[in-house]
Amino acid sequence: MARELWLIRHGESTANAGAASKDASSAPLTDTGWQQAHQIAATFERAPELIVVSPYLRARQTAAPTAERFAAVPIETWPVQEFTYLSPIRCANTTMEQRRPLVEAYWDLADPERIDGPGAESFTQMLERVRAAARHIEALDLDRIVIFTHGHIMQAWRMLAEHPEASDRSDMKRYFSAFLGCPIENGEWMSANAFARVARS
Repeated sequence: MARELWLIRHGESTANAGAASKDASSAPLTDTGWQQAHQIAATFERAPELIVVSPYLRARQTAAPTAERFAAVPIETWPVQEFTYLSPIRCANTTMEQRRPLVEAYWDLADPERIDGPGAESFTQMLERVRAAARHIEALDLDRIVIFTHGHIMQAWRMLAEHPEASDRSDMKRYFSAFLGCPIENGEWMSANAFARVARS
């Protein structure tokens, strides 16, 4: 059972900075994002035993300086990518500002089973991805794991640690309220040692 688990949000991406993005997975880091990635790598006081990365480019780039510093540490890609709740087909080559009406409509509806279209997933499916990651971690005989992931995944972990059975419309509203009121910044670390509660939810 892991004794230390850290979730780290990727550094600033071009999409975070306001540029249009082709799809949810391919936005690269900005210069600021790369600086954040190097700061993260320098922050470690000792090597992790496993480095986990999202398959999305911005997370892989953020992990790169840490992986380079600790070259002997295994690195694995897990499905801890960002929550894609809007269909990528509808959102291709748009900015965050252009997507805002779609975002607001999605969260106003607060339907945890809604799938917006091809390539999207429901809120319930996203929560299950987080639970599955927690179960995987719980089964590992490792003391120190670091996961380079995304803001929605970290917010979901935080909610499930406090409300393990979360799944309905009121939970979805609670989640989004926390997402807006207590945002997770680019490059932010979060201790996630309550993974056992998440895994068993």
